Amino acid sequence: QVQLVESGGGLVQAGGSLRLSCAASGRPFINYAVGWFRQAPRKEREFVAAISWSSGGTYYADSVKGRFTISRDNAKNTVYLQMNSLKPEDTAVYYCAARRRGSGGSWYEDLYYDYWGQGTQVTVSS
Repeated sequence: QVQLVESGGGLVQAGGSLRLSCAASGRPFINYAVGWFRQAPRKEREFVAAISWSSGGTYYADSVKGRFTISRDNAKNTVYLQMNSLKPEDTAVYYCAARRRGSGGSWYEDLYYDYWGQGTQVTVSS
Protein backbone atom coordinates (compact mmCIF):
# COMPACT_ATOMS: atom_id res chain seq x y z
CA GLN A 1 0.00 0.00 0.00
CA VAL A 2 1.07 3.54 -0.76
CA GLN A 3 -0.58 6.50 0.91
CA LEU A 4 -0.67 9.78 -0.99
CA VAL A 5 -1.41 13.23 0.40
CA GLU A 6 -1.74 16.29 -1.83
CA SER A 7 -1.13 19.85 -0.70
CA GLY A 8 -0.53 23.29 -2.15
CA GLY A 9 -3.91 24.04 -3.65
CA GLY A 10 -5.66 27.35 -3.19
CA LEU A 11 -7.14 30.40 -4.83
CA VAL A 12 -5.05 32.30 -7.37
CA GLN A 13 -5.71 34.91 -10.02
CA ALA A 14 -5.43 34.08 -13.68
CA GLY A 15 -1.82 34.26 -14.79
CA GLY A 16 -0.57 33.25 -11.36
CA SER A 17 1.27 30.17 -10.17
CA LEU A 18 0.88 27.38 -7.66
CA ARG A 19 2.98 24.38 -6.76
CA LEU A 20 1.22 21.22 -5.74
CA SER A 21 2.94 18.53 -3.71
CA CYS A 22 2.13 14.85 -3.44
CA ALA A 23 3.74 13.22 -0.41
CA ALA A 24 3.93 9.44 -0.34
CA SER A 25 4.31 7.01 2.53
CA GLY A 26 4.22 3.26 2.85
CA ARG A 27 6.05 1.25 0.21
CA PRO A 28 9.37 2.54 -1.21
CA PHE A 29 8.42 5.47 -3.39
CA ILE A 30 11.04 4.71 -5.99
CA ASN A 31 8.97 1.70 -7.05
CA TYR A 32 6.13 3.89 -8.31
CA ALA A 33 5.42 6.22 -11.16
CA VAL A 34 3.09 9.09 -10.33
CA GLY A 35 0.46 10.99 -12.22
CA TRP A 36 -1.66 14.07 -11.61
CA PHE A 37 -5.28 14.15 -12.64
CA ARG A 38 -7.97 16.77 -12.15
CA GLN A 39 -11.72 16.92 -12.01
CA ALA A 40 -13.75 20.05 -12.53
CA PRO A 41 -17.39 20.34 -11.46
CA ARG A 42 -19.71 18.36 -13.73
CA LYS A 43 -16.79 17.03 -15.75
CA GLU A 44 -14.98 13.73 -15.88
CA ARG A 45 -11.60 13.30 -14.30
CA GLU A 46 -8.82 14.04 -16.78
CA PHE A 47 -5.12 13.42 -17.05
CA VAL A 48 -2.76 16.32 -16.36
CA ALA A 49 0.80 15.00 -16.11
CA ALA A 50 2.83 11.94 -15.13
CA ILE A 51 6.41 11.07 -14.29
CA SER A 52 8.24 7.77 -14.32
CA TRP A 53 9.95 6.36 -11.24
CA SER A 54 13.36 7.65 -12.39
CA SER A 55 12.13 10.99 -13.77
CA GLY A 56 13.36 9.74 -17.13
CA GLY A 57 9.92 10.08 -18.63
CA THR A 58 7.41 12.89 -18.25
CA TYR A 59 4.04 13.16 -19.92
CA TYR A 60 1.63 16.06 -20.22
CA ALA A 61 -1.87 16.77 -21.41
CA ASP A 62 -1.88 19.14 -24.38
CA SER A 63 -3.85 21.66 -22.37
CA VAL A 64 -1.03 22.14 -19.85
CA LYS A 65 2.10 21.68 -21.97
CA GLY A 66 4.45 24.60 -21.58
CA ARG A 67 2.67 25.81 -18.44
CA PHE A 68 2.92 22.90 -15.99
CA THR A 69 6.01 20.97 -14.93
CA ILE A 70 6.04 17.69 -13.05
CA SER A 71 9.05 16.63 -11.03
CA ARG A 72 9.91 14.31 -8.17
CA ASP A 73 12.34 14.03 -5.30
CA ASN A 74 12.61 10.37 -4.37
CA ALA A 75 14.70 11.19 -1.30
CA LYS A 76 11.74 13.17 0.01
CA ASN A 77 9.08 10.78 -1.31
CA THR A 78 7.40 13.71 -3.01
CA VAL A 79 6.17 14.61 -6.47
CA TYR A 80 5.55 18.20 -7.45
CA LEU A 81 3.37 19.90 -10.03
CA GLN A 82 4.49 23.43 -10.79
CA MET A 83 1.62 25.28 -12.42
CA ASN A 84 2.32 28.59 -14.15
CA SER A 85 0.19 30.91 -16.26
CA LEU A 86 -2.91 29.50 -14.66
CA LYS A 87 -6.25 29.94 -16.39
CA PRO A 88 -9.80 29.82 -15.03
CA GLU A 89 -10.29 26.54 -16.90
CA ASP A 90 -7.58 24.98 -14.71
CA THR A 91 -9.99 25.20 -11.78
CA ALA A 92 -10.53 21.68 -10.45
CA VAL A 93 -9.74 19.26 -7.68
CA TYR A 94 -6.27 17.90 -8.38
CA TYR A 95 -5.41 14.32 -7.47
CA CYS A 96 -2.12 12.52 -7.47
CA ALA A 97 -2.03 8.82 -8.21
CA ALA A 98 0.65 6.13 -8.14
CA ARG A 99 1.24 3.10 -10.32
CA ARG A 100 3.75 0.32 -9.83
CA ARG A 101 7.04 0.67 -11.64
CA GLY A 102 6.99 -1.27 -14.88
CA SER A 103 3.24 -1.75 -14.96
CA GLY A 104 1.72 -1.55 -18.38
CA GLY A 105 -1.05 0.55 -19.77
CA SER A 106 -1.46 4.11 -20.84
CA TRP A 107 0.03 6.89 -18.74
CA TYR A 108 -3.00 8.97 -19.62
CA GLU A 109 -5.80 6.78 -18.28
CA ASP A 110 -6.74 6.74 -14.61
CA LEU A 111 -7.64 3.06 -14.58
CA TYR A 112 -3.93 2.16 -14.77
CA TYR A 113 -3.15 3.86 -11.47
CA ASP A 114 -3.43 1.87 -8.28
CA TYR A 115 -3.38 4.40 -5.44
CA TRP A 116 -4.99 7.80 -5.11
CA GLY A 117 -4.83 10.77 -2.81
CA GLN A 118 -7.82 12.71 -1.51
CA GLY A 119 -7.26 15.71 -3.75
CA THR A 120 -6.56 19.40 -3.33
CA GLN A 121 -8.72 22.22 -4.67
CA VAL A 122 -7.27 24.69 -7.16
CA THR A 123 -9.39 27.72 -8.02
CA VAL A 124 -8.28 30.25 -10.61
CA SER A 125 -10.21 33.50 -10.71
CA SER A 126 -10.55 35.60 -13.83
